[in-house]
Amino acid sequence: MVCTGNICRSPLAEQLLQTRLAAAGVPATVTSAGTRAVVGHPMTPEAAALAILYGAAPLIHAATQLTPELVAAADLVLTATREHRSEAVALHPRAARYAYTLNQFARLVDAIPPTPSADQEAITAYLSEVSATKGLTPPPHDLADDDIEDPYRQSEEIYDRVAHSIDDAVTTITTALAATTVRL
Repeated sequence: MVCTGNICRSPLAEQLLQTRLAAAGVPATVTSAGTRAVVGHPMTPEAAALAILYGAAPLIHAATQLTPELVAAADLVLTATREHRSEAVALHPRAARYAYTLNQFARLVDAIPPTPSADQEAITAYLSEVSATKGLTPPPHDLADDDIEDPYRQSEEIYDRVAHSIDDAVTTITTALAATTVRL
C-alpha cells in the first residue's frame, strides 16, 4: 500500500486489508510505505481511529519510505493515487505489471470473477489474470475516481469519506481474493 507520507491512507488501507484477508483465511502479508514518507511517524490519530472503527486490530505503525527494493519484492502494489502508482513504477519499471491504484484494482477484480482452487498458487494465478486484462476493463468516466484524496490536515468529514472509499475497495478486493482459495 502506497501513499505520500505513509501516515493516513496507506497505513489505513494496510491495516484494513491485512485484517480482512486474515479473517478470510487468505495468506498474505500487507505492508505500506510512502513516496515522501514522514519516516518513523505514527498514523495520524484520525486514521488510527478510523482503522479501529472499520475493524482493524490496533497496531503500532511507523512510516516507511518507499524504495525500489520494496516495490521489486512485492507481488502487488496498491496506491492511493495514479501519481503514486507512477512513482512506484519509476522506482522499479517491472512493477507496471502489478501496480494499480487501490480503486483501480478493486474495479478490475470486481469485473473478473475468481476461479476457486485448492492450489497454493491460486492467488498468484488470479493476480496474473487481472494483470492480463488490465487494458480491457474500461476506465472510470472520470479518471480522478481512481484516486483517493489526501485527508492529511483536513476535516473529519474528509477523513470519513476517505475511510469509506478505502473500506469499499478493501472489501471488494478481499472478497475476490478469498474466493480464489478453497480451504480444504
